[in-house]
Amino acid sequence: MAIGHVLLGILERGPAHGYDLKRSHDQHFPSARPLAFGQVYAALAKLTADGLVEVAETQQGGGPERTTYAITAAGVDSLESWLGTTESAGPYPADELVRKTVTSLLRGADTVAFLQDQRATHLAVMRDLLAQQASAQNAAAAIAIDHTISHLDADLRWLETAAERVAADRTATA
Repeated sequence: MAIGHVLLGILERGPAHGYDLKRSHDQHFPSARPLAFGQVYAALAKLTADGLVEVAETQQGGGPERTTYAITAAGVDSLESWLGTTESAGPYPADELVRKTVTSLLRGADTVAFLQDQRATHLAVMRDLLAQQASAQNAAAAIAIDHTISHLDADLRWLETAAERVAADRTATA
């Protein structure tokens, strides 16, 4: 539920309308595909049904009613649980990993600790793959392992760079 958790991260900063949530998401994830309003309102409906978000206010005006949403205590717990769980290292973990990293930054969490935990997860998988590579029975098996190792290596470099950027940003703003 990446989009839902990102919306929770935005709502943790304060109540907002669906339009504001979409705009904030698109602003913080400029390289991602912009969210459709339907995605935002579908996610908000699910979050509300799950008790993670509540309607804070509904305003009637000249146009359609505007509903303001707020995160609940259960929503904060869910967000913390999501951010506290590392992503499994695999062929395409970066999208969720990047979303977690940016959302962690938005909420002022210890993003460096999150990145270090994620790095440890990636290194554990890398060690296992290197052991598998050493005992690969044929070129096809070795090539498949090489592919995954290359992606993990790129992710590890990204994790290091991201941690450096976060540390430098903290130093600059302190």
